[in-house]
Amino acid sequence: MDRPLLVYTTFPDLDTALSVGEELVRDRLIACINVLPGMQSVYAWKGGIERGQESVAILKTRAGLQDQVHRALKERHPYETPVVLFIEPTGGDAATLEWLFSETSESPP
Repeated sequence: MDRPLLVYTTFPDLDTALSVGEELVRDRLIACINVLPGMQSVYAWKGGIERGQESVAILKTRAGLQDQVHRALKERHPYETPVVLFIEPTGGDAATLEWLFSETSESPP
């Protein structure tokens, strides 16, 4: 059986995060995106220190789609170098996992 996978990324704003997330849900690459707007970031970029406001996004998918999700995010992401981190959770509620795998299968349930 496949394993659940969480994807952490950030976007410049809420609307961009939701738009990209909706495309990935429609393409059945992810089952869900959670967006938390209003994050304040301080980061190193091209030799300087930057500050900015971003939206955090956590995407729920399965490990078997990692490469496809990564590619789709890079194609749609507005950042030159987006942060894309894959986190493999341990365990999970059986009903949640069933839903996640069903929503990211090749054919709709």
